[in-house]
Amino acid sequence: DVVIDELTAMVPPSVDVPPADPVVDPVVAPGAKVAAQDWRFAVLSDAQFVARDPDSEIVAYTRRALREIRATDAEFLIINGDFVDEAAPEDLELARRILDEELEGGLPYYYVPGNHEVSEGTLDNFREAFGDSHQVVDHHGTRFVLLDTARLSYQASDWSQLRLLREQLDAAADDPSVTSVVVAQHVPLRDPLPTRASELADRKEAATVENWLSGFRAETGKGAAFIGAHVGVFHADRVDGVPYVVNGNVGKNPSGGPADGGFTGWSLWGVNTGGHEEDWVVTELRPHVDGLELAAPASVTVGEQAEVTATVDNDGTSVPVAPPVSADWFGSDDVHLGPGDDAGPDHVAAFDPATGRFTALGEGTVELGVTVNGVTERVSIALRP
Repeated sequence: DVVIDELTAMVPPSVDVPPADPVVDPVVAPGAKVAAQDWRFAVLSDAQFVARDPDSEIVAYTRRALREIRATDAEFLIINGDFVDEAAPEDLELARRILDEELEGGLPYYYVPGNHEVSEGTLDNFREAFGDSHQVVDHHGTRFVLLDTARLSYQASDWSQLRLLREQLDAAADDPSVTSVVVAQHVPLRDPLPTRASELADRKEAATVENWLSGFRAETGKGAAFIGAHVGVFHADRVDGVPYVVNGNVGKNPSGGPADGGFTGWSLWGVNTGGHEEDWVVTELRPHVDGLELAAPASVTVGEQAEVTATVDNDGTSVPVAPPVSADWFGSDDVHLGPGDDAGPDHVAAFDPATGRFTALGEGTVELGVTVNGVTERVSIALRP
């Protein structure tokens, strides 16, 4: 028997915490800016299908994304882990068949294993079906170091990869033909969600790689970037000038809400071969678009402002067209895209995509539109005295 005479709980006082401002990083760009880069590649991750259900909705969304990627001018595809769910030989055979059928041999791909590629404690099935679990690829001056984090850390997966990364960074620093380095792996160095349950397990490893990439950038002037997955949301941030992007799910349900990047889709990346500019690499984060709605008033009085919003139907979930979703806004020639204060004398209206604020500056009728992942919606707005 236990007798308790008194129990006291020491708890912090209640406070009202203001909402955190969303992280908006310039590495996420409209499709037009990605298209203007020298060349492009695509990233897809976290489908997690199984061979016993080859006609599932997850498989359908995966095939759809692969067809969309095939229709771009991407020069290769990175499958950044968890393409299958259980990694049985039958699952990997289905993965191969889907890739062969949808890419038709016309697009090279590199498959990086995730934790769902581990079967019975090993990557043997994966290696038999798709080869090495980590590799180094040079393309147009960018060195891609593709690493295996299938067991959630380098030490548990393959400790020699840290030495490999250090050697490749040193070699890239001395090689004038290499202008930038991209590290891609399934498990990100940081999980942007509050739980932080989906990040590299060894925090010393994560800090080491962050320091190496920022040091490489600072010491060489060459570009560095990191691409992860695993979390279940799309997210972009940067550390010491190095962009870190988490690629969301292509098939499996997201792990966060729409405003936190919780939508299904894939990403298209644009690279400049110089590698020295601040925006040497940018990405278009492309949700699956099952419908696109543009909400705007039919008319606005001159001198007044109105709100214009766009929403994507993403497999039944309404996703606001706002960061991290990439969107291309456009308007008729007399519409200024940007703050109203920056409009010119020939503009009768202004729309600022960053705030969603539409300003009527003069009389007339204007057109405003938006494109998300190849789907376009437009409206006409009358400007009345």
